[in-house]
Amino acid sequence: MQKFTAPLRRAAGVLVSAWLLAGAAAAVPLPELNIDPAQVSVSGVSSGGYMAVQLHVAYSATFTKGAGVVAGGPYYCAEGSVVYATGRCMAHDTSIPVSSLVTTTNNWAASGAIDPVANLAASRLYLFSGTLDSVVKTAVMDDLRSYYGAFVPAANIAYKKDLAAEHAFVTDDYGSACSVKGDPYIDDCNFDLAGALLQQIYGPLNARNVGTLGGSFVEFDQRGFVGGHAMAQTGWAYVPAACASGSATCRLHVALHGCKQNTAQIGQQYVRNTGYNRWADTNNIVVLYPQTGVTATNGCWDWWGYDSPDYAKKAGPQMAAIQAMVKHLSGGTATAALAAPGGLTASAATASTMKLSWSAVPGAAGYVVYRNGGRRNAAPLTGTSYTDSDLVAGSSYGWTVRAVNAAGARGAASATATASTTGMTPVCTTTDNYSHTMAARAYALYGFTYAYGSNQGMGLWNIYIETTLKKTAAGYYEVGTCY
Repeated sequence: MQKFTAPLRRAAGVLVSAWLLAGAAAAVPLPELNIDPAQVSVSGVSSGGYMAVQLHVAYSATFTKGAGVVAGGPYYCAEGSVVYATGRCMAHDTSIPVSSLVTTTNNWAASGAIDPVANLAASRLYLFSGTLDSVVKTAVMDDLRSYYGAFVPAANIAYKKDLAAEHAFVTDDYGSACSVKGDPYIDDCNFDLAGALLQQIYGPLNARNVGTLGGSFVEFDQRGFVGGHAMAQTGWAYVPAACASGSATCRLHVALHGCKQNTAQIGQQYVRNTGYNRWADTNNIVVLYPQTGVTATNGCWDWWGYDSPDYAKKAGPQMAAIQAMVKHLSGGTATAALAAPGGLTASAATASTMKLSWSAVPGAAGYVVYRNGGRRNAAPLTGTSYTDSDLVAGSSYGWTVRAVNAAGARGAASATATASTTGMTPVCTTTDNYSHTMAARAYALYGFTYAYGSNQGMGLWNIYIETTLKKTAAGYYEVGTCY
């Protein structure tokens, strides 16, 4: 969660852009597997820890098995404020209003903005805070323990805070020394955190594989699940062999990196070296590693509202994207003798939507639409048209459709329909507010900075405040993110 200097942020954006384009071209569709819906869980470190809490609470009907949180804090701790995020929610310089956050959680659940809190009662939790953590203080994790105490029985919560570790994901054989704070934010502390976490959530597990893994790593196209919102174009998953073949019903664990830990910044170190895959390989656990993109603030997940005011609710774009990935992975492997839908066309393009139409398939009970390999509708469609949304302007996508029978088994895929949205492909620039004004992307007025076109406030006019501006038309800029 540390701040990049402006020159480093700009250099990082330039250096990884070609890598991102190459990664997207190499990506494959995320597989659909036999996943037990009662065995889905989530964990994360730092901003990923906060995101894990958000997913666990907001989508408690999905992440029923539980959550692991490393250096995170209470649900909605920042309340949409970066000041709260960097203050009370990290440094604990003021108290966190735990009881108020519990009330907010109950109110949002009652309104339907998040799932019912009753789902949390059966969850199992693993919390971890290093005694040397200088970024997210142990007092913040103590407040997370108190927050969860309002919803989860004490017997279901394990909390380890006696290891002299800095702000990092801890392993027993990979990374920097345990007292180091810095890239890749993975520290070798002679402690198998991934194993302790997974065993708390799932109970006793088979011994981990300490040799060559038998499964496969999948780099998949995240654009099938989200349009921009500071998410990378590709994400990763580890799939054990028995899960890939469909011979086993598997569990699913979502593992969320922290700030400065996405693949654009540390490569595949978090995906391959945190220890999750060793346990996954011998226990039929699929591990999903969603990725933020280069325009995410410091590579962080949105846990204070930098991308959306709904960031902590089910409507939050990053939240909904990960939920969609989980539902896709859980789609099953059953096939049916149904013909491929014919005549798939993409039409009526706008900057963010596309209408799809196809011919009916005899014997079909419904249809499933896929965008760039990602399933778009959780429940089968009964009609033969669908309007896809959350697309990025000026961008090309590919769609396919499959018919399904009454049991949900899928038939053959249609031919791919490729089309582009209208408008200009957004161009994002991240730099300090002074540089934005010098480049005519923004203007200064009475010591504050405003984006040209949208007139959105960007904060103080100086070289210390950094902002990402998205250009969506000539002379029009708004505070936001691309990929």
